[in-house]
Amino acid sequence: MFPFSLLSRVAASFPSFYTVLFVSSLLRWALILYSEWHDARSKVKYTDIDYRVFSDAARFLLSPTSDNVAQGPLGGLFGVGDPYTRSTYRYTPLLALLLTPNEWIHPSFGKYLFAACDVLASVLMYRMLVDVILPASTPSQSSSPGEGKQQEPASRDCLAALLTSLHLLNPLVFTISTRGSSESVLSLLVLLSLYACLKERWTTAAVLLGLSTHWKIYPVIYGIACVGVLAMRNPRSNWVSRVLNWSTVKFGVISAGTFFALGGGMYLIWGQPFVEHTYLYHVSRLDHRHNFSPYFYWIYLTYPSAAASLAPLTSIQKVLRSPLTSFAPQMILSLGVGFVFGVLGSKEHLPFIWFAQTVLFVVFNRVCTSQYFLWYILFLPLLLPRLSRSITPRTSLVCLALWFGVQVLWLAEAYKLEFLGENVYLGLWFRGVVYLVGNIGVLAVVVLNYV
Repeated sequence: MFPFSLLSRVAASFPSFYTVLFVSSLLRWALILYSEWHDARSKVKYTDIDYRVFSDAARFLLSPTSDNVAQGPLGGLFGVGDPYTRSTYRYTPLLALLLTPNEWIHPSFGKYLFAACDVLASVLMYRMLVDVILPASTPSQSSSPGEGKQQEPASRDCLAALLTSLHLLNPLVFTISTRGSSESVLSLLVLLSLYACLKERWTTAAVLLGLSTHWKIYPVIYGIACVGVLAMRNPRSNWVSRVLNWSTVKFGVISAGTFFALGGGMYLIWGQPFVEHTYLYHVSRLDHRHNFSPYFYWIYLTYPSAAASLAPLTSIQKVLRSPLTSFAPQMILSLGVGFVFGVLGSKEHLPFIWFAQTVLFVVFNRVCTSQYFLWYILFLPLLLPRLSRSITPRTSLVCLALWFGVQVLWLAEAYKLEFLGENVYLGLWFRGVVYLVGNIGVLAVVVLNYV
């Protein structure tokens, strides 16, 4: 978030996109090799515990037994096991299926796959920047001498390489994927959906959005922004006929149809465990462990202990523990912002709209961890060309300091709880509120400075 002219000057001497791509690929490869060396020698593993869950689920899927068999109506026809035999596996069976080469190629196959998704996501970012975003965000006229001409394709490529490197060389991004987190697969699916939207391939975008929502439910919020953009393409003056027209209905039907077709197929093979663990678990989940969300303290205070499990809950306790307490404001804000910004903008603004929706979804979620930050950081390289035209360097630094500062404030208190065993739940909740307010403040600055 620095002046556009400064970004252009830095980009002029920046390595080419393919150089950055090669270096970042080597970095990921080296980290995966290091993870194998480190895990063999240390009790504190580099590999994420989730990767072991994925790998176990893949093994169960490949090795059906009498106690491990797909429980769907058609499960017996395919001769596969139940990935949900692995406790704490809460994902689509497609993820376990993708990682089956862990069993017959190499245990780190999944890490290489996740790292490759990181790299492919950056290629999509680069193409979106070069083909759509930079041409649309670079005006043909400006009062500044350094910005008065239409940007040349060569300089556009250099600037796109610089911006894409913010994803490729982001430590949070490459460490999470090389440790074995599957977030990069979802990031790739989301960016594929966005790329199809920017290219106006709306049918393809609808299918990809349905697939993304099947993989993890939260991308469903992006559908309302797409509907808003499609609605504004309809010249009718009546709002109802604008929103409910062939384009919007077709998009919604194809996207929802893809989601339900995939879900129906998974149910026919793996049955109720698929529905329970992939979707229902996340709706009814009572996570009382500390996390960035201030909701955790409410759940912690009302969490049923073994001694009190037979006592009836009071009305207030029921309200505090209800998923609707957090779900309602979360969805109203993220969907409302998506629709309002969608009908006010065009397809070129979808990266900004999806960014705003995701920030609201994450900070108002009942569970919020550092891994969720990837969901909205993903869009930042696509926003910077427009933000850099209006936001000052000082404001940018203040926003960065605020975003990091509220996390450090929370982590300092969480350390006392996690490692020192101190009773600081109330103080941690207060810092969670500060985190929420700080993130909303940064989002407000981004919204006000987006042009």
